[in-house]
Amino acid sequence: MNLPDIHTQKLLDCLTHSRLGFALYRLPWTDECYLVLQTSGDVEQLADIQELNEKKGFVMAPFRISEEHPLVLIRPDVTAYDWNEISEALSSLECVDTLLTCKSRQNELSPFVSEETDKEQYTRAFGRFITPLQEKQFQKLVLSRSSARHIGDDFSPLGAFVRACNNYPRMMIYLCHTPASGTWLGSTPEILLSGQGKEWHTVALAGTMPMQDEVMPTNWDKKNQEEQGYVADYIRRIAKKFGNKMTEKGPYTARAGQLVHLKTDFYFLLKNTDHIGDLLQELHPTPAVCGLPKEEAFQFILNNEGYDRSYYSGFTGWLDTEGHTDIYVNLRCMEIKPGEAILYAGGGILASSEVESEWVETGDKMNTMRSILHPDFISKQMETIKVEE
Repeated sequence: MNLPDIHTQKLLDCLTHSRLGFALYRLPWTDECYLVLQTSGDVEQLADIQELNEKKGFVMAPFRISEEHPLVLIRPDVTAYDWNEISEALSSLECVDTLLTCKSRQNELSPFVSEETDKEQYTRAFGRFITPLQEKQFQKLVLSRSSARHIGDDFSPLGAFVRACNNYPRMMIYLCHTPASGTWLGSTPEILLSGQGKEWHTVALAGTMPMQDEVMPTNWDKKNQEEQGYVADYIRRIAKKFGNKMTEKGPYTARAGQLVHLKTDFYFLLKNTDHIGDLLQELHPTPAVCGLPKEEAFQFILNNEGYDRSYYSGFTGWLDTEGHTDIYVNLRCMEIKPGEAILYAGGGILASSEVESEWVETGDKMNTMRSILHPDFISKQMETIKVEE
């Protein structure tokens, strides 16, 4: 994917500093992107996922809905497909001159902690998670972490979006901004729910290994197989509750950037499309980002993870109960703030998990976002990593 003309680049970057809500996204294995823009009023904030029933727009949902992190829905006042349409739509906005004079907010940067301190904090959190797993209080828990990185004044969110599109053709790429949620950029391999009419699709995605010199590994250890099995059992149960005539494909090895995962596809006929919000409520958070038993694991994470996930491991995408829906779990993502980008990643923890391998896995996942922050950002260690072909 090429960058649009300079004028359109400037407008899209300026939108991330504006009072307007918008989303730019590209689905897997396509070269074209979609723009969804709300031109007036505040974006809708919902208190419950079930309120998405019969709604239409681009949705950005947090891991936990709160006053600080609401579920937001961008009303599609303007929709456009490909750079030509997007350029025309933006140029026709009444506020275009005001947008072009935008300046980013200058916030005081929080002091960054070293990777050594990050690892110490992660190790302590791992200790809190592994004990109840070994005591069989949980089948699985998901432990995540965040890491802040400086970005320069010349950082272009749109440029990072295009780099992600080019690097990761297998993933859904999005750039989303609202005053309520902030600015987020992500590259996610995991469908939460997609479909149209009665035909719908969801997946169980769990287990992680790195690529081996552009060769996909396929020998999965017991820990990864068990983790994927827990997620698949849960997704299967929910799909059967809301649909019928379900078929499965998998588990099989699926590539996502420089990582591979175990994946199972579930296809089913949805009984009632008026209750998409109810289905999303049941699916989120899946065991792939939370754990089992679901409600107990969710509360445990909130009480013991040690930081606020915000919109990481929530879900995002286009929702249209009368048309086509494409909603993804918000993985491999970062929040873009003035002068810094906050990267997020997590991994499933079982009783057999080891802290060092889990630390490495979350680092590998963060590399998805590190590699697109800036062309000159990639460290010496990252120079050996090839982008996904």
